[in-house]
Amino acid sequence: MSTSPRLLDGKVALVTGATRGLGKATALALSEAGATVIVSSRKADQCEAVAEEITEATGIPAHPLALHVGDWDAIEPAVDAIVAEHGSIDVVVNNAGIAPLAPTSLEVSEGLFTKTIDVNLKGPFRLMAVAGDRMVKGGGGSIINISSIGSERPSPQEATYAAAKNGLNALTRAFAQEYAPTVRVNCIMPGAFASDMAADWDEEFLGLVVNRLPAGRLGDPRELAGMVVHLASDQAGYTTGAIIPVDGGRTAVY
Repeated sequence: MSTSPRLLDGKVALVTGATRGLGKATALALSEAGATVIVSSRKADQCEAVAEEITEATGIPAHPLALHVGDWDAIEPAVDAIVAEHGSIDVVVNNAGIAPLAPTSLEVSEGLFTKTIDVNLKGPFRLMAVAGDRMVKGGGGSIINISSIGSERPSPQEATYAAAKNGLNALTRAFAQEYAPTVRVNCIMPGAFASDMAADWDEEFLGLVVNRLPAGRLGDPRELAGMVVHLASDQAGYTTGAIIPVDGGRTAVY
């Protein structure tokens, strides 16, 4: 009995920050949808371990790529290496990020400010610019940026992170115009998910988070991953320049 083709059969997808949390769930979902996934993060050993895990789970070879997205000069060679080895780059998920908290804005050092912007904004800008160019030359593609609900509802403790993610929202709309019509660029703003970060929350804080959500619970990482797969596929062919909250209704609450 024949099986129907999967949504992303034959596609090559790069996921940054793919070795844990939402990034890992996304990489697995893309592979399950048929894509050849490039598992990327700063640490080569972790990339290798997750790539092997995904390959075993789906039967589709996943490949490790050690890449620090905050390193401007490393991005173009990495993208070109993917194209040279796999023939194309069809999907990019800009997921890598850091979210340091600070008791007060006065206590944020210049070094921490710069690092936060580098990883959350500068790196995704450069990756979109390079990958988008290669996608146009290759006939098309899809870029999905992972922002944060904090970009619209920031707390003082995460001001720098929120500002960077708000910048990523703006870049999404700009690149959606620049590389149209063949490349679609969209953005997801996750809210509170049951990821590695949430595992460190105490019951009191968890209760405060959940109580203000219409959904009444944390998100399952697979629920965000499913949205990424949809945006990467032809099913979302008329969706570009969109900023989509996946936040359990947080943005619906005043």
